[in-house]
Amino acid sequence: MNKLIGSLIFAFCSIGGLHVHAQDWPNKPVRFIVPFPPGGSVDQVARILANALTPALGQQVIVDNRGGAAGSIGTSIAAKSPPDGYTFVVVFDTHAVNPSLIPNMGFDTTKDLAPVMLIATAPMALVTQTAMPYRSLADVIAAAKAKPGSIGYGSIGSGSLGHLAMTLLQSQGGFQLTHVPYKGGGPLMQDAIAGHVPLAIGTTFLVNPHIDSKLVRPLAVTSAKRTPQLPNVPTIAEQGFPGFEVAAWWGVLAPAHTPKPILDRMQAELVKVLGQAAVRDKLTQQGMEIVAGGPEVLSKFVAGEMERWGRVVKDNGIKAGE
Repeated sequence: MNKLIGSLIFAFCSIGGLHVHAQDWPNKPVRFIVPFPPGGSVDQVARILANALTPALGQQVIVDNRGGAAGSIGTSIAAKSPPDGYTFVVVFDTHAVNPSLIPNMGFDTTKDLAPVMLIATAPMALVTQTAMPYRSLADVIAAAKAKPGSIGYGSIGSGSLGHLAMTLLQSQGGFQLTHVPYKGGGPLMQDAIAGHVPLAIGTTFLVNPHIDSKLVRPLAVTSAKRTPQLPNVPTIAEQGFPGFEVAAWWGVLAPAHTPKPILDRMQAELVKVLGQAAVRDKLTQQGMEIVAGGPEVLSKFVAGEMERWGRVVKDNGIKAGE
């Protein structure tokens, strides 16, 4: 009986301690690690969320860019950070690809990180600098078949969803391009706008401002249906590849073992800020579809993406750095 009472007291104190911890949180700045350089979609999403969360939490939310290795370096830093609720990481579609692409990342994707929220999804767009001769996907394919490997396309890195989508497209279409990996969306678009790389594939969130500014020309989108932000741009499926569909995504995670009350609070605050018209407009106007899915949604989604794209990596012999 004494052991039972002792166990109950311990359990009550533990629950009470978590409650007090969550009630006190945050009492200092919160860090959002962005595992990519400034200027890309992950950086922009993180900053939009951080600006809205700062007044909501009563503490500054700081964006900390830690780019490299398709997002795995910054994510590793987050996974190894103290699980005290003061470090979160904003991840991108590469998060689900990296386990099959990069050996010995230094952390376990499913065990060392706690899911918080699936923020949003978005199609990608294949674009070219306006001085380039390509007016359609068919133009690209014809030129690539005439001189295999002579046309380069940029993505945010080896194993990124853009890279894998283009790998699938080349396999289905029987043509060959040369992949040019970048360390993030910012550097990619700088070179695409300058014409240093003939083609670029990135999320609509990343490329839309440059399309609007007439700096790049959209050739195709990867969604099943045309996106409202680019109603005159045909899908890849429409251009001879029925059923082709790929979506980018953004999510928030925390170090494993972060107290659940803190994770619940962060999720609740994210739901609130994503409900703000100003925040939603900044995201949806660039082609994002808000999901605001909780931990279970994100966990299931990531597992599905890991399985799907892991097969593509294996079947095509894709290696990091290619």
